[in-house]
Amino acid sequence: MSKEISLATVKEHSKPNDLWIVIDNKVYDVTKFRLEHPGGEDSLTSVAGTDATTDFNDVGHSAEARELLKKFYIGDLAASDIKNKKPPVGCREIGIAVGAILLGMALVYVIKRGTAKN
Repeated sequence: MSKEISLATVKEHSKPNDLWIVIDNKVYDVTKFRLEHPGGEDSLTSVAGTDATTDFNDVGHSAEARELLKKFYIGDLAASDIKNKKPPVGCREIGIAVGAILLGMALVYVIKRGTAKN
């Protein structure tokens, strides 16, 4: 059974020489990887002590990067913190919202144009 780690505990490890992050509800100690990170150490220190899932996914890490991450795994995010977490807004949801706005704007345009001709 894996160790449960609270988000409060993760937040305590937010310095370059003590750097933990959460990705997909798993906690990683990436302190030793900081200087080797291909994106530079700033990309890790900027998310130190936080849930970095969105940042990690937005970059589009490779399967190799996800495999490498496993060696830094130290435990799972505490169940109470998972329940309290708001799910991140994904591209699909943003696309649906933008599509709805554009559709609404097009409808208003068509209605106004039809009214102007009458």
